[in-house]
Amino acid sequence: MARGKFITLEGPEGAGKSTHLSRLAEALRARGIEVLTTREPGGTPLCEAVRGILQFNAAGEAPQTRAEVLLFLASRAQLVAQVIEPALARGTWVLCDRFCDSTFAYQGYGRGLELAQLHALNAFATAGLMPDLTLLLDIPEAESARRLAERKGPADRFEQEQAAFHRRLAEGFREMAAAEPARFRVIDSSGSEAQTAEQILAAVESFT
Repeated sequence: MARGKFITLEGPEGAGKSTHLSRLAEALRARGIEVLTTREPGGTPLCEAVRGILQFNAAGEAPQTRAEVLLFLASRAQLVAQVIEPALARGTWVLCDRFCDSTFAYQGYGRGLELAQLHALNAFATAGLMPDLTLLLDIPEAESARRLAERKGPADRFEQEQAAFHRRLAEGFREMAAAEPARFRVIDSSGSEAQTAEQILAAVESFT
C-alpha cells in the first residue's frame, strides 16, 4: 500500500487554518481519498492536556520560553508516534492544523530562540518526519487583527501577544516559504472563504 500524504496548514492568527482544513478534508474525501484531520498542539488526550497548558495556562502559571517550546515538542512527539505515522503507514492522508513550521515561526522568529536548535529538537521529536506539502495561509497584518477582534471567547496566550510579535512570526513564515518552494505553497487568505478554498484545492491538486 502506498504511504499517505502529510499536508500541514500554517499561518498567522486569524488566517483561517481550521476552517480550511475541514473544507479541504471534505473535498479530498469526495474524491475517494481517506483523510485524517488533527491539530497542534492536540490530537490525543495527552496532547490536548498540553494544549490547555500552552494556550490557557491550565497549570496555573505561564511556561517560560524554553519550557514552552519543549511542551510543544513533547506534544508533537506523541502526536507523530500515536496518530500521524500510523495513519500515513496505512495509506491515509493526514491534514494537520499547524506543525513544525509554527515552532520555527512562533518560538524562533517570534520569541527569538535559535532556529538551528529548534530544527534539531524538532527532528528528534518527530523522528525526522516533515510534511510533504505545507499550505501557508498568508494574511495582511490588519486583516489578521480584525479577525482576532471578532473572535468569540477568551483570547489565548498567543493571540494576546503584541503586534510586533505577530509581525515577526508572519515575516518568518514568508521567509521559510521562500526558502523551501518545493514544500510550501503560499495562499492568499485575505479574500472570501470560497476564494481561499479554491486556491488551496488547486495547490493540492497541482502537488499530487
